[in-house]
Amino acid sequence: MADAKTEVAGDAMPLFYSTPEALNPVRHGSLGLTARSDFSFARSAHAIPVVASEMPAAMRSYPIVFIGAAKAPVIITGVRQNENLFVDADGRWTGPHYVPAYVRRYPFILADDPNAPGRLTLCVDRASERVVDQLMAPFRDDKIAPFFSGAEATEATKQALAFCDQFQIDFRATRIMIDRIDAHGLFAPRQSKVTLEGGEVLNLTDFQVIDEPAFNKLSDEAFLDLRRSGALGLLYCHLASTNSWTSLVHQASLRTTKLPPVRP
Repeated sequence: MADAKTEVAGDAMPLFYSTPEALNPVRHGSLGLTARSDFSFARSAHAIPVVASEMPAAMRSYPIVFIGAAKAPVIITGVRQNENLFVDADGRWTGPHYVPAYVRRYPFILADDPNAPGRLTLCVDRASERVVDQLMAPFRDDKIAPFFSGAEATEATKQALAFCDQFQIDFRATRIMIDRIDAHGLFAPRQSKVTLEGGEVLNLTDFQVIDEPAFNKLSDEAFLDLRRSGALGLLYCHLASTNSWTSLVHQASLRTTKLPPVRP
């Protein structure tokens, strides 16, 4: 696996995850993943991490902004706290909107390997409702893809590892781009006020955007530095994604009933 840091700093638990465990055949030999697509775990996420490589697809459906001291890029999926407008009561992601890689990766994730400092190991969130014992297969309507066949990882586990590896590579590349953008002083704090069609007024705060006037005033040398780092694509996708605020607010106006609360 790649030698890299995870996207989580310190002891903070990543969004969606509560009990990630390093996969091994002794501990998880009888477990598997249900085949059904259920995004209920993301129902209360109004902002979700995104990496640069998926921004061209994501910008068509969601505004892209930057949050926290690390200026982490996220897509905005809701205008209210704890409400994702793109996940319905049955856990379906609203089509044809793009499902971010961070969501599709769950319940798998790469984390530091305690037995090999500096390396990462594949983990699965045991709290996920999709992680079940294969003994339950006769009692379920959906199929279960086992994690292991004896001591060997199955194809499903290998595919999960490949997906997580690629996400980690994209995450690291995105961090480099963000650092270069930040070095040129292009981030600016922003607050927005939106009014829904029913008259409800919402204040959106604590996020940052690219300062477009400052970007347009960059020197040729600075512009070339951003181009060499690959950050220009990220910048343009973010700026283009501002067009998605209108559709997001409209979708919020259409949601007239609250979804069931999600238990922590």
